[in-house]
Amino acid sequence: MRILAMLASLSLIAAPAAAQDDGEVDDTPAEAAALSPDQVTVEPVSFRSADGRSTIRAYLFRTAGAAGRLPAVIMMHGRSGAYSNRANGVYDATTLSTRHRAWGILWARNGYAALMVDDFGSLGHPAGFARGTYSERPPEVNEVTIRPLHAYGALRYLRSRADVDPRRIGLMGWSNGGSATLAAMADDKAGDMRVHGFRAAVSMYPGCGLQRRYERQGYRPYAPVRVFIGTADEEVSPESCRRLVAHSRTRGGDIAISVYDGAEHSFDTPTRSRQRVVANATARAAAEAAILAFFRERLAAE
Repeated sequence: MRILAMLASLSLIAAPAAAQDDGEVDDTPAEAAALSPDQVTVEPVSFRSADGRSTIRAYLFRTAGAAGRLPAVIMMHGRSGAYSNRANGVYDATTLSTRHRAWGILWARNGYAALMVDDFGSLGHPAGFARGTYSERPPEVNEVTIRPLHAYGALRYLRSRADVDPRRIGLMGWSNGGSATLAAMADDKAGDMRVHGFRAAVSMYPGCGLQRRYERQGYRPYAPVRVFIGTADEEVSPESCRRLVAHSRTRGGDIAISVYDGAEHSFDTPTRSRQRVVANATARAAAEAAILAFFRERLAAE
């Protein structure tokens, strides 16, 4: 009920950094040239969560020459947080993980503003959480009840900017952030979310149990959602996500899932250890193309 009540009211050039994310072992980026930040600026910003209780740090990617009001994508990190495991206590734009930098740059180069939300670091947990620690995590990082409030705080912030089109904003999350994305898109919120919410969302290899929140009434998103996951995911269940999507579609939900054979958790992380697995590389290429096409259609100018 808390999230329902809360939502009713409603230039730095960064250096490349290697990354660890969602159980990924830190190593050298597989495509250094592709991660070059030339012409992409990263602006540190902050905003208030939708409940007004927390100030959340974030990083805004955009191209230096971008003009007019841009469509935007808000990005929610997974359990490992926003930063590289080689950050050595320095948590800023220069130490963002390889995957988050890669997607931020990809979005910027395709004409979007991309906001990387660091809600774990903002709440005192910049290094994120290890695998197997779910029951030990503090309530302020709950992906079903609290992190969606951070996503809506980010949405309100972007809508206040003169360089962002307030009607063309999407949401994207990975793993724990993918679960937060699903919860944020659920049609259990007060008001007309087709007007006040996100235009569309992408959830990458989320945990689809969602704390059994939607077990009784069922899950249905208020706007289109696409889920991407691999059959060899070592952290979350592809079958759980298949069931969630199938049940949601029976309730009229505009939601679909792409399941990649042999792909692992974090298959889109552009590090050598992940991309040397052929199934990961194949899934990454297919998912990137599908996601770009999805947001190009859903965030198109009206």
